[in-house]
Formats: sequence, structure tokens, C-alpha cells
Amino acid sequence: MTIRLNSTLAAPRRQAAALDADAVRSAYRRWASVYDTLFGGISAPGRRRAVAAVNALTGRDVLEVGVGTGLALPHYLPSKRVTGIDLSADMLARARTRVEREALTNVLALQEQDAEATSFADGQFDIAVAMFVASVVPNPRLLLAEMRRVVKPGGTLLFVNHFAATCGPRLAVERAMAPAGRALGWHPDFKTEALLPPEDLVRATSIPVPPVGLFTLVHLPN
Repeated sequence: MTIRLNSTLAAPRRQAAALDADAVRSAYRRWASVYDTLFGGISAPGRRRAVAAVNALTGRDVLEVGVGTGLALPHYLPSKRVTGIDLSADMLARARTRVEREALTNVLALQEQDAEATSFADGQFDIAVAMFVASVVPNPRLLLAEMRRVVKPGGTLLFVNHFAATCGPRLAVERAMAPAGRALGWHPDFKTEALLPPEDLVRATSIPVPPVGLFTLVHLPN
């Protein structure tokens, strides 16, 4: 099986935390070798929920945005034809190894692409899913717009992400962690409204997932 590799340029981030594409690449270059060990466990429930949601949908062609090391890839039904993209070449290298090791013949391609400006055609996919990506990309609304563009009308957009608390002790922790966003490679204080405009907030279905509702699965019809 041949896994294709495409490259695109990423747009700079313009947010107060100064988390730009180079910062993301740098962070995930550091995390790549230990990502599965450090983050695989805590993120597993969210990934499982997202993939289960994909598998329950009727569409066949799936775009996984921010595929990372490919932790979710073995869990898609064989009938799903999956294309994965990521900004980090280091993470993609590990995803390719996983695909070959586990003979995942339904994974059609793993490509190094900017999630905010992909090379895909309009309406190329039935489903697009972004797991733990919305708080990483430079412009979340551009991510949303690009996922909407490449998914067919009537298709589905899915997001699993950490969204900032609105009150309580978790809010204080997230605010304290926010200055470390560049080193972490993501925004601890990321708000739902940064991704979804008001008209989509009312259309979306949001389901908290373990551990302790730290992550949320968002289902948005296209």
C-alpha cells in the first residue's frame, strides 16, 4: 500500500497566545515520540466516541483532520474510506507506521496539509472529523469553513475537543495554563464560540465525554 504525502503552507496565527503554525510543528516534533504514552490514554474516550459517531453514519468517505499518530485509524469500520491530514510530519511518520503495521487498507492517504486550506475538491467527503484540533489551528473559524467546504451538503462535521469552562475551579486552572499555550501546542482556555458562530451553536449537538466531561463531542450537520 502506498501512502501519499502532499505539502502545503500554513497560515500564521493571529491570537493573543501567539500560537502559530511553527509553534505547533515545534511542539508536536517534541511530543511525537511520547504522544501515545502521555496523551493516548486521556484522549482515548473522546476518540472512541468520535469514531463510533463516524461509524454510525451512512457516508463512506471520511476526512480525519489532525490525524496525528493515527491512534483512531484502527477503529474505523473497514467500509469507511479514510483520508488523514496533519501539519506535523513527525506525527504523520508514526501514523504511516501504524497503518502499515496493522494493514489498514481502508486508509487511502495520509497527507501533510494545512487544515485551514486543503487541496481537496468541494464536497469530496461525506464526513469530516477533527479530534483535538480546534484549539490547535491558527484560525478555528477557517478550520470550520474548510471542513464545511470539503464535505458534501447533507454530510456531517464532527469535533472532539477541550473547551474552556465557564465557571468553577477548572476555569482558574485553564487561565493559569494559558500562557504556556505556545509550548503546549494548544490553547487551554479555548472557548466554544471561537469555533462555532451563533448560528451553528444552535444547530450543533454537544455531548460531554470522559474523563469528567473534560472533552466534548460536537455533531454539526453540513
